[in-house]
Amino acid sequence: MAAKKRMTLISIYALLVLFGLLFALPFLYTIYTSFLTMKDVNQFSGIPELTVANYKMYFTNEAYDVPRWLLNTVIMTALVILGNLVINPMTAFALAKLQFAGKKVIYWIVVGSMMVPYHMILIPVYVNVAQLGWLNSFWGLTVPFLYQCLYIFMLRQFFISVPGEFIEAARLDGLTKMGAFWRIVYPLAKSSLITMSILAFAGTWNSYLIPSTLVNVPEMYVLVVGLNSVKDLFFENTPLIMAGVVLTTLPILIFFFIFQKQYIEGVSSSGVKG
Repeated sequence: MAAKKRMTLISIYALLVLFGLLFALPFLYTIYTSFLTMKDVNQFSGIPELTVANYKMYFTNEAYDVPRWLLNTVIMTALVILGNLVINPMTAFALAKLQFAGKKVIYWIVVGSMMVPYHMILIPVYVNVAQLGWLNSFWGLTVPFLYQCLYIFMLRQFFISVPGEFIEAARLDGLTKMGAFWRIVYPLAKSSLITMSILAFAGTWNSYLIPSTLVNVPEMYVLVVGLNSVKDLFFENTPLIMAGVVLTTLPILIFFFIFQKQYIEGVSSSGVKG
C-alpha cells in the first residue's frame, strides 16, 4: 500500500514538473534567444556562440537611455508600492473594524470601482493630472495610483477575520485606535500585504498604458515604454527584442520567487468572508 502511494505521488510530481516545463518553455526560449546573434535565431547554438551583446547594446547605445528608464521604473514602482502599503491597509481597517457614518456607502463605492475598467477613467485622470501640472513627472505617474480598490477589498476581508478582542486589549493597554492598528493589526497582515505588494509590483513595473499616456518626453520614460520605442527601431532584430523582454520580466519573477511562500499564505488568508 505504501509503495502504491509512493508511486502515485511520484507520478503526480512528474506531471507537475512536466507541465511546469511546458509553461516555462516560452520564457526559457526568450532568454536563450536574447543571447544569440541574428544569424543564429531559430537554430540551436552552443555555449561558445552565446553573447551578451544584446544586453550591452541597451546600456551603452547613446540613442536610448535604458539606465535612466530603469531608474524611472524603480522609483515609480517603489513609490506606488509604498503608498499602497500605507493607504490601502488604513482604509481597509476602517471599513472592517471602525464604525462611522457612510461606511456602507463608501464600501460599495470601493466595490463598484473594482468593476470599472481603467480605460474608462483614463481621460478624466489625464485631464486632472494635466490641470495639476503633473504631466511628464513622477507626481503624475504615482499619486493617482497610491491606492487600489482591489487591494482595499482584499485587505478588508483579512481584517474582518482579526478578533476584535485584540483591538480591545490594545485599547485597554492605552493605545489609540491608530496605535492598535499599526502595532497589533498591521503586523498580523504580513502575508496579505506581501501578496498585495507582489501584485502591485507586477502591475506597476509592467504598466504601459498609463505611463505612455501621461509621459511624452524620453527622459521620463519608464522601461516598458522606452523599450517599446526601441522595438519600433529594431523590429527585425529578434534577439535584441527578446533581451528587452527579459529585462522587463525578470525582476517580477525574482520578486515573486523571493516572496512566493507569503504570497500563497496571503491568498489563502484573504479569501472572501462575511
